[in-house]
Amino acid sequence: MIVLVDTDVLIDFALDRKPHAEAAALLLDALEKRPGTAFVAWHSLSNFFYMVSPAHGKRQTKDFLLDLTRFISVSPTTTDSLLYAGALDLADFEDALQVAAAVACRATLIATRNLRDYTRSPIRAEKPQAVLAKLLSS
Repeated sequence: MIVLVDTDVLIDFALDRKPHAEAAALLLDALEKRPGTAFVAWHSLSNFFYMVSPAHGKRQTKDFLLDLTRFISVSPTTTDSLLYAGALDLADFEDALQVAAAVACRATLIATRNLRDYTRSPIRAEKPQAVLAKLLSS
C-alpha cells in the first residue's frame, strides 16, 4: 500500500488540532515504521510551512519537514502532473494537485480529513484512522 498524506493530516499533527491530532500522530508513527510507503505533494510542504511556522517558528518548522523526509518522500510530479490536475473534475484545484501527486507516486490511498472534496478522485481518499487500520492489518 502506498499512501499520499494530505497537508491537513500533517498540520493536524503539528498544531495539535483536536480532535484530529491523535489520529494524525498514530498514522505518522505507523508510516515511519514503513519507509517507502508514504508520500506528500511538493506544494504541501510550502502550505505546511506557512500554516505552522507562525506557531512553531521558521527553524523548527523547516527542521520538522526535513526530518519528515526520513520516511515520507516527495511525490515526483512534473508539468504533466499539473496538466492532469487541471483536467480533473474536482471542485478544489489544490485537491486536484494532491490527486495528481498521488497518481505520480502510484498511491493507492490519500490520507485526508477532507473526504468531501475527493468524491470524484480516481484515487480513494480515506480518513487517517481508516488508513491506519489498513496499514496495521496488512
